[in-house]
Amino acid sequence: MDKINSKQDLINFFEKGCKKENQIKIGVEHEKFIFDKNSSKRINFETITKIFNFLLKFGWQPIKEGTNVIALTRNKQRITLEPGNQIELSGATLKSIHLICEESYKFLDEMNKACSNLNLKMMSVSYDPLTILETTNRAPKQRYEIMTEEMPKNGELSLHMMYQTCGTQINLDYTSEKDFIKKFKLSSFLVPLTIAIFANSPIKENKLSGYLSYRSKVWQNTSRGGLPKVFLEDMDFEKYTDMAINMPLLFVLKNSEHLKTEGKTFKDFMEGKLEILNNKKPNIKDFENHLATIFTEVRLKHFIEIRSLDTCEWDCHCGGPAFYTGLLYGNLNEAFDVINKWDASEVLNAYTDAPKKGLNTVINNKTLLDWGKIFLNLSKKGLENRSIKNVSDKDESIFLRSVENILTNKKTKADVTIEKFQKNNSLEFLYEKK
Repeated sequence: MDKINSKQDLINFFEKGCKKENQIKIGVEHEKFIFDKNSSKRINFETITKIFNFLLKFGWQPIKEGTNVIALTRNKQRITLEPGNQIELSGATLKSIHLICEESYKFLDEMNKACSNLNLKMMSVSYDPLTILETTNRAPKQRYEIMTEEMPKNGELSLHMMYQTCGTQINLDYTSEKDFIKKFKLSSFLVPLTIAIFANSPIKENKLSGYLSYRSKVWQNTSRGGLPKVFLEDMDFEKYTDMAINMPLLFVLKNSEHLKTEGKTFKDFMEGKLEILNNKKPNIKDFENHLATIFTEVRLKHFIEIRSLDTCEWDCHCGGPAFYTGLLYGNLNEAFDVINKWDASEVLNAYTDAPKKGLNTVINNKTLLDWGKIFLNLSKKGLENRSIKNVSDKDESIFLRSVENILTNKKTKADVTIEKFQKNNSLEFLYEKK
């Protein structure tokens, strides 16, 4: 295992993430809530085990922690278990949005069959609109036990993040440090915009929450999360390394056991100051584990993770990945030129406002509705530039239709949910239609 001898080794780790232009890919992760069809209660781990056992017939292989199956794997895809028994598909890295959607639809079909067989129903919203936090069933994973104890100390809604939210994450590559700096800055500046466009979590405990994206409100009050001001500057590999090593460790792994670190930072770990590990120094795997416990809206590993979108059902699921792929892969310079004129403090204000005000939030004297139309056109142009066609000779811009509908109608998924909820006083319409 690669030993870490200096900070430069960590900078080199990010450098190794650079891909050649013809190697860049897209990865998408998305979560969903599952409920019992009769009681409308969120499922427990026993039911998760039944779902996992059912899915084995489709070629998935089990991954265990102790005697529990806590994940499945197949062809570089993983189905993982979130703290409140939400299920997440971490997709393979693929060349186009066409392939991303194909992968997701296959997963949906398999999950539909599992749900039919086990009398369950799925919901693709970003905050559980029915369940009270205290009654949520918990998944038996070691790391979640430590997180449940530690996270609320520095973020009042941290447990709501763990147990009550679902999101969509988009993973995109960088080709050089210079390319990374542009992509990371653009992604960070666009956080308020994508919170507004993809808002899909207005209900909490069967009542209107007052927010369009209550998930986003929760994540803004989560330990180790948010949108740090430094992300709106020219973040390079060294600056990101500095931020990461000065952040307290959430836990360390020793012989497959998660150990608490009592506020020590990764820098302390590098300096041999962790008594629980007999002052042993970390390796690159330890650094990778630490990077995965940073819960900011944009995050760096060997690729850039964009984490500011509410999840949504299948008619709009591919819209977010398409939107960002068009901008970061197809039209980076033009999109970057637009945000480069924005003031960072305005973006941070918009970040706070967007969960509640949505498309009416203002940056640089324009609403996010107006900015949304501008970036939609830039993304569309970018996807047309990429010119990756499906069997019907359509390029990836076909997946922007859901975003286009939102901006044309000036109605997000959250707005539609609020209208239907007020009219019907029922949330039955939120369950996935087969």
